[in-house]
Amino acid sequence: MIDKFLIEGKIKNIKGYIGEMENILVLDTKAILSNTEKIRTLERSFQLIVDTMLDINMHFISELELKVPDNFQGTFGIISSQTEIFPEEFADKIAPSVGLRNRLVHRYEEVKPKFFVEQVKKEYKDFVKYLDIINRYLKKIK
Repeated sequence: MIDKFLIEGKIKNIKGYIGEMENILVLDTKAILSNTEKIRTLERSFQLIVDTMLDINMHFISELELKVPDNFQGTFGIISSQTEIFPEEFADKIAPSVGLRNRLVHRYEEVKPKFFVEQVKKEYKDFVKYLDIINRYLKKIK
């Protein structure tokens, strides 16, 4: 059974992390890049958002008894292909955030700060859309 209380708590957390990001993203890229504290806050907020989305995805996969993906990035594809929670096009768009998160956290390869900031500026609204989609699903299941 989907634990709405759990999911709603995670949604609240993501909203807080998005707020932290928005306070930084209103600045131009050069201003962000010149401030290590802002870069680190942006990186950490990004990581926490992705981690929390994955928590939500894994809860859905477990409780809806969906196929377990080979990796965390695949959670978006599994949910889009086996449920109607979010469309495949959106899953394909947001899933790569997991790879960027992994590169940042595990240092698989260097992520250029300018590239990271530009990616987050371009794509952070996908996190807002993710929350909207999850909220709509929660309302459907009452």
